[in-house]
Amino acid sequence: MTQIPLIKSKIAKSLSLILGTGLVFPAYAQDTADDVEVIQVTGIRSSVQKSMAIKRDSAGVVDAITAEDIGKFPDTNLAESLQRITGISISRNNGEGSQVTARGFGPDFNMVTLNGRTMPGSALPAGGGAPNSRAFDFSDLASESVRAVEVYKTGRASIATGGIGATINIRTARPFDATQTGFTANVGAKALHDTTNRVGDDVTPEVSGFINYLTDDERFGITFTGSFQQRDSAAQGAFVNEWRVNPYDGSIPQSPDPSNPASGDAVVLNNAPAMGQLFAIPSDLRYYMADRERERTNAQLTLQYAPSNNLTATLDYTYSKQDLFEARAEQSIWMDDRYFTELTFDDNAVTTPVLVTQERRDLLPRDLGLALQELNQVNENKSVGLNLEYIVNDDLSLTLDVHNSSAEGRPDAPYGTWTNLGLGANVVKGQGVDFRGDFPIMMVDFDDQARDNLNGNGVLDQDDVGTSILDMNFSSQDTEITQARLDGTYIMDSGSINFGIESRAMESTSLQSLTRHTMGNWGIENPGELPGSVLTPLDFASEFSDFNTDGIFSQGFTGSVSEIGAFAGQRYGFNLVADNPYATNRTIEEDITALYFELDLSGDINGMEYNLLAGLRYEDTDVTSIANISLPSGIAWEGNNDFNVRFGSAMEDVSVSSSYDHLLPAFDFDIEVAENMIARFSYSKTIARPTYNNLSAAATVSPPNGPTLLTGGATASADSGNPSLVPLESDNVDLSVEYYFAETSYVSIGYYDKRVKNFIGNEQVEENVFGLTDATAGPRARAALAELEARGIPVSDTSLFNMVAAMENGIDYDSLTDEQFEARFDVLPNSEDPELTFINSKPVNNKSANIYGFELAAQHFFGESGFGMAANYTTVTGDIGFDNQADPSVTQFALVGLSDTANLILMYEKDDLQARIAYNWRDEFLDTTSQYVNEPGYTEAYSQIDFSLSYNVTDALSVTLEGINVTEENIRRHGRTSAMLWKLDELGARYALGVRYKF
Repeated sequence: MTQIPLIKSKIAKSLSLILGTGLVFPAYAQDTADDVEVIQVTGIRSSVQKSMAIKRDSAGVVDAITAEDIGKFPDTNLAESLQRITGISISRNNGEGSQVTARGFGPDFNMVTLNGRTMPGSALPAGGGAPNSRAFDFSDLASESVRAVEVYKTGRASIATGGIGATINIRTARPFDATQTGFTANVGAKALHDTTNRVGDDVTPEVSGFINYLTDDERFGITFTGSFQQRDSAAQGAFVNEWRVNPYDGSIPQSPDPSNPASGDAVVLNNAPAMGQLFAIPSDLRYYMADRERERTNAQLTLQYAPSNNLTATLDYTYSKQDLFEARAEQSIWMDDRYFTELTFDDNAVTTPVLVTQERRDLLPRDLGLALQELNQVNENKSVGLNLEYIVNDDLSLTLDVHNSSAEGRPDAPYGTWTNLGLGANVVKGQGVDFRGDFPIMMVDFDDQARDNLNGNGVLDQDDVGTSILDMNFSSQDTEITQARLDGTYIMDSGSINFGIESRAMESTSLQSLTRHTMGNWGIENPGELPGSVLTPLDFASEFSDFNTDGIFSQGFTGSVSEIGAFAGQRYGFNLVADNPYATNRTIEEDITALYFELDLSGDINGMEYNLLAGLRYEDTDVTSIANISLPSGIAWEGNNDFNVRFGSAMEDVSVSSSYDHLLPAFDFDIEVAENMIARFSYSKTIARPTYNNLSAAATVSPPNGPTLLTGGATASADSGNPSLVPLESDNVDLSVEYYFAETSYVSIGYYDKRVKNFIGNEQVEENVFGLTDATAGPRARAALAELEARGIPVSDTSLFNMVAAMENGIDYDSLTDEQFEARFDVLPNSEDPELTFINSKPVNNKSANIYGFELAAQHFFGESGFGMAANYTTVTGDIGFDNQADPSVTQFALVGLSDTANLILMYEKDDLQARIAYNWRDEFLDTTSQYVNEPGYTEAYSQIDFSLSYNVTDALSVTLEGINVTEENIRRHGRTSAMLWKLDELGARYALGVRYKF
């Protein structure tokens, strides 16, 4: 049987094939047996050949992308490369790949490892809020030092748990990977041009370098890689903060008041909703303009030493830092406090007004919102590890690996991670929005003459503008992982036995606070209060190039938040510092102990070669959730149905612990059913742990609506996390057939099925919180009720409170009025009162779902023509979706991130010229059900075209030209229907001209 040339030796096979997978499989010393066939291919063809070899020879379903040479990864961003793999899709931030979805499972449900080591995540939410995610952000890492990225879509006993969708392993360069001894190096530089840039540098630098030294005896080596990248860019768009969805009952919220003629005539409804039909009303419309700066620094130092043929030691340190800054300006009209005059609805099942006009005749002109915002953030990652590989004898090898890795996201300014400076100009006499086109048209009836304190020149200028509020959001997340593994492999004639033990400790601390200062009154009282010319006029219409903006009111301003905030602080008496107590101060600790055993066998059945990998992994996990909060000291009864939650003066740690364990089998079998045709079957059980916010030990409580003795049940409410949550569990089945018909060519078809349980939903549970007691149901309340009944006094919440207060304080019930009782007395709970029962809304494991689909892939080079292609298509189907026509008051559970994806890559490589053009497409998908209560958000179908050209001027010198999103595609999100615009981002292309020199 003829085989495509591959590494065939028994020891080499236990490596990660061509490049190894670090701790995913123990690595061994280089094999120099005669049966090792070396593939002498370079360039794009070499990369795809190595990637195909990994796919072919791996147990289970594995895809990979490899670099032809260090510093020449196919894409400048790792996430952008990963989206080329079947079943992988990405989310984008500022037009750049950020996080990965695998087979419909979002970033929190995929495991990312660096050289086989678990990587921590630290993802701060845009616009403030508490960090919750476990996801790793690929934009933190430059691609220049990456040798390969491998995607394991099926579980293995030897792989750390956490990835239901996939485990993604990033391979970096190591000294012993070098193909020659001595000193080798290369240095590269790029000039990056982002076509969206407005105020930064139109051309920004990217520099990178690689140095490797390997002694002649190949016993000692040093590798250093480093890179620095700067990017200045901009983006603009439009968005609606929220759509209010309700069934039509014959009335429209915010209709003119018939009892107030000055408010206007009745609202005019065109194509009005039918009775009971769901209809949506927008809360606002906003335009934004964002100028962004990013600096990314990456470095890695690796030392390897082999004092003998049996022992190899590897010490490495990886560092990455990303500095982010954004200056953003917004212009908005608010629709939640003004009367509608005319609404024209569309014909969607959930009908939406496509033409909106508003006027409130009984009020002077209202404010136009003019917000200025800043993002100041640093993401920093560090990882240090030691790996010892020891070959005990010809049959047994051991690998010890220990590492400590951290990821931190933090503010880069004293006024927080995200700062919002509210400004307003009272110039809006009437307003409206036309949603009928691709771009929402904001219409404003401008009037700066109706108020005496306005400039009144008919133009929006700084003299019309005053301050309102200043919000300083502080968010930080610090995650640290300490991991130790001992792996062993015992080689047998027919395969090997793999075994290992692992200890992993994870600690993640999230902090979040909001410091709010009230300044002026949206320009009503103090228009023109800002000094000098701190505001620069901005015409939003001129910033949009892809849309028709005729007729919009587009005047806004840019300005410095720090400069205006400092002025406002002096004027209104505050410091420009985010120094409020933390609303979220949460630490999640996980201690994991794992054991695994694998049997790796090879042989033949009736002349058909097969490989079998069967393993079992046992994991025990201890979870501790710690929340630092001000504990409620009691709920005071302050009158009839008036209650107030009282808090202690000091912050306290609330700690809750839980534990769980899992037995996780994995089975992979492949057989060569015909020459170069491989059939695979895989089964595994995998888990993914809950996000940090769901594990929080903190709870917020709201007081009861009335005395329990009279309401007859729990009316107090609470909202909390649940540290007792267990991971999602998935039973995974994969079936595939692959045909390798040339050295760089194959076709494959695969089917996957994931049966997942323990999805997290919200449930209302009646339980006590923080040991709080109920003064309205204890002995005092019961005695007061008996006294009222004995006297024949009608029982109400007022009379009950008054009687309790009178009896407790020795006051004659008839001597005080209701108002006097309420003003003078509070009834505080005591030890004799029973525990108060809350209706606690908390996350619970109560949902199951099935995700399944097909993966089709093909790759081929056309003889010696130099032309090649690669294509794939993935379907992702789930059995739980969102019902857009369901009652908005009902909470729904739905799977997010499910969408079909496709890629087409055309390649050319001849002599010294290499070229590649890549098309990526992702279908529309549900991206959230939690941004707004019970409302779905969808990201519409998106496609992007990228290209790269490379020419080898000499053997040492090459030049490259790269283009990202060259057709300048935009991103759009919507609600229950496409007419319910959530957000529209206008993006642009990026181009990079580079040069690289090898020493």
